[in-house]
Amino acid sequence: MKKRNFIAMTILCTMAAGCAEKQPTEQPKKEVTPAIELSNMDTNVNPADDFFRYCNNNWLTNNPIPEEYSTYGAFTEIDLHNETLIQDIINEAAQDAHAEQGSMSQKIRDFYNAGMDTVAIDERGYTELMPYFEQIDNLNDKAALAALLGDMHKNGFGGFFYAGPSLDPKNASQYIMHLYQGGLSLTDRDDYLKEETQEMRDKYVEHVANMFELTGTDAETAQAKAKAILALETQLAKNSMSRVERRDPDKTYNMRTLVELQKTTPNFDWNTYFRNAGAPTIENLNVGMPDFIAAMDNIVLNTDLETIKDYLRWKVIHGSASMLSSDLVAENFNFYGKYLYGLEVQQPRWRRVLNATSDCLGEAIGQLYVEKHFSAEAKARMLELVGNLRVALGERIKNLDWMSDETKAKALHKLDCFNVKIGYPNKWKDYTKFEVAPDSYFQNFHKYIAFENAIDMDRLGKPIDKEEWFMTPQTVNAYYSPEMNEIVFPAAILQPPFFNMDADDAVNYGGIGVVIGHEMTHGFDDQGCKYDEVGNLNNWWTDEDAAKFNERTAQLAKLFSEFDVRGYQINGQLTLGENIADLGGLNVAWDAYQMTDEAKANQSRDGFTPAQRFFISYGTIWRNNSRDKYLERQVVTDVHSPAEARVNRTLGSMPHFYEAFDIPEGTKMYIAPEERAAIW
Repeated sequence: MKKRNFIAMTILCTMAAGCAEKQPTEQPKKEVTPAIELSNMDTNVNPADDFFRYCNNNWLTNNPIPEEYSTYGAFTEIDLHNETLIQDIINEAAQDAHAEQGSMSQKIRDFYNAGMDTVAIDERGYTELMPYFEQIDNLNDKAALAALLGDMHKNGFGGFFYAGPSLDPKNASQYIMHLYQGGLSLTDRDDYLKEETQEMRDKYVEHVANMFELTGTDAETAQAKAKAILALETQLAKNSMSRVERRDPDKTYNMRTLVELQKTTPNFDWNTYFRNAGAPTIENLNVGMPDFIAAMDNIVLNTDLETIKDYLRWKVIHGSASMLSSDLVAENFNFYGKYLYGLEVQQPRWRRVLNATSDCLGEAIGQLYVEKHFSAEAKARMLELVGNLRVALGERIKNLDWMSDETKAKALHKLDCFNVKIGYPNKWKDYTKFEVAPDSYFQNFHKYIAFENAIDMDRLGKPIDKEEWFMTPQTVNAYYSPEMNEIVFPAAILQPPFFNMDADDAVNYGGIGVVIGHEMTHGFDDQGCKYDEVGNLNNWWTDEDAAKFNERTAQLAKLFSEFDVRGYQINGQLTLGENIADLGGLNVAWDAYQMTDEAKANQSRDGFTPAQRFFISYGTIWRNNSRDKYLERQVVTDVHSPAEARVNRTLGSMPHFYEAFDIPEGTKMYIAPEERAAIW
């Protein structure tokens, strides 16, 4: 690691300076991030009434949402810091006129510079869509739809459904083809169906018509096309599973032979579709939503061909808008950014292109990122924390009073089998086959889609790669994969307020410790608990234990469904998995912290006990300001509860929180003991 080499070099330079007869130079002072930034708190707020604002009220006041964001919080702050680091990496490549063709510097340079060449992009307008429009125009028979959709999906354009390789939930040692519902352009199925979203549908028709006008259709015809497209997508929505239904992996696992699938959809040629999508011969696949796929076949049969063609043209326009001329970019933002999420202005061009470059060349940039900005010390400290939390979760499982010894043994075995990835991959993605040219942002993006599609399709029939990552090192996030039974923490999240090398243990356990515990608990949430130690969808519970688990999770869902944030009601079933993980993460991190010498010493700092500092740290990591439009969308589409609920509602079921802050009955944070949720 470069960081480790830098430390060694500093020691050698200091020794050399001591040998020479020179005055020692003053060493730069290390910048220390406070463990708890007291100025962000508002101790005038009663922590028993609103702990979220007790921890963050001054920060919330002093950090209004920038006009180009719909939500702004701790994650955004780290993102913006990372952005400056990534910008330096990309700018260095962008200015390298002599980069060798095929090198990563050349690919980063040309991808970014092509995206920033707005003069050329505006001159081209929508002309780069014309080959796709012509292909659609040549669709003269619905029987040829399968071939056309295969080509479109391969190049990153949606329509009707989604198909792609992924792990087999019941045999996680292999990849299989999966077929899922899709084809919608609004954010949720219910946007098409509920009476209260009529205004959204009207605005959507207006937006679609505007986009058709900007790509050469007269106003009257564009309006008619938009209405027909809404009607078609509404039919797809009526036959789609809800987000809550899709959370049940048993409901979305339906293995079929291709012959069986073809019998249920006689009007769609699946062999041709998969061939044109770049897949090898498919014999068996998982049909996630069989009713939807059967209904889609009927919808195609009963929809006139011109409407189908207009719908496909729309999917091409919709899937390309951000990479085309400024008029299309602006109209796309007006609906999806300004109307749906309340954004005031669009992010500057350089930021949007930088993020696209970081996404499409993620591990190439990630490799440079970790060389410059991720220390061996941070990784070692994380491994220590993970080890401590694994022990704590194991002890909690052993001591559960509602689970039988039989199920406990299997849960502990699953925990022992957790794979842990921290910082960055052991081997980096090979971008050799991703060709990037300096002359077209649009073409580069769709070459990337085709590049990733080829990688995906090549997985079919091959052994799984346990070393693969599904987030880049520069991503501020973490994840648990049930099929891989692994927890993954990219380098970028290992920064304050989540992780602070200068902080006391209470703060780090209340921050990154809870994040680690959160991801571990996902292995035992209402979805993760259905997968065994090797990642197979396999019931390892006794019936009695499963019933007790469901009772306890139902209580947590009830608590969140009764909670609203600024009048926006949370869906406790939609957010159940994340809420289980938050509560479990808190409990596991608390227990792990109690094992430390610091917790045993129980010395106060800054006027707070270690227990109080643990919970203040937890409250701090979720600091966040959100626009009403964002909250409105979040409670409908996001499996995560709003930030205030993740703090206030989760802590209401945490007994140690009541002790730390002496929370009395009758206050807003208080939940009666018999109503609290207790799971892991």
